[in-house]
Amino acid sequence: MSEAMLSKVRKLLAQAEDPACTPAESAAFTAKATELIARYGVDRALLAARDPTTDPVGDRVVDVVAPYARDKAGLLAAVADPLRCRCVRRPDGSGFTLHLFGFASDLERVDLLFTSLLVQAAHGLAGTAVPPGEQPAAFRRSWLAGFARVVAERLRAAEAGAAAERGTPSVALVLADRSDRVARRVAEVYPRLRTAPTRRLAGSGFGAGAAAGHRADLGGPDPVDRPTGRTPLRGPPR
Repeated sequence: MSEAMLSKVRKLLAQAEDPACTPAESAAFTAKATELIARYGVDRALLAARDPTTDPVGDRVVDVVAPYARDKAGLLAAVADPLRCRCVRRPDGSGFTLHLFGFASDLERVDLLFTSLLVQAAHGLAGTAVPPGEQPAAFRRSWLAGFARVVAERLRAAEAGAAAERGTPSVALVLADRSDRVARRVAEVYPRLRTAPTRRLAGSGFGAGAAAGHRADLGGPDPVDRPTGRTPLRGPPR
């Protein structure tokens, strides 16, 4: 991402993360940031199709720490998959180490969005009361699951919209080839990788988390939208 574009997106996401922002203001900031990020992803893919040296396939390791490390790891996967990246989760003490694979420009986009969404999720959880009689940790885990589910859906829609704007069949082929190349890299490094079993959550926070996911700032064009290296951010409240 060019330095000017990176600076603009960071500024938009920082404004969306500000607790003093009204929902409408946050939505506007996030909508613009998501739009820029999605368009950038397609533009870089097309450029790399002509000159692969401009955007190589790479990987990075991300440490996700307690509390709610597994749930934050799920949020990272929810961001990575729509942006054509793959992550392999490995237990690491009380947290998780995630091995993230993707093209350099897509890894950069994942890092930017995941960092922002962790902050937004922490704000959202801090402002959501746990229902009387419910175990707080269970409620917050289900809240984060709902948040991640909706974020993934919105990112897929934004990516599809950015690709459709280009209006040529070759765009879909280029993007599909990038996904295939990332999958092959994962298979080379983890030839015996297995899909984890579906997780069951007991809390009742999924709906509230999903609503927050709809409000989260992703920088997309939808007017109702609101809105890592190895440095972990402070997570949701305990």
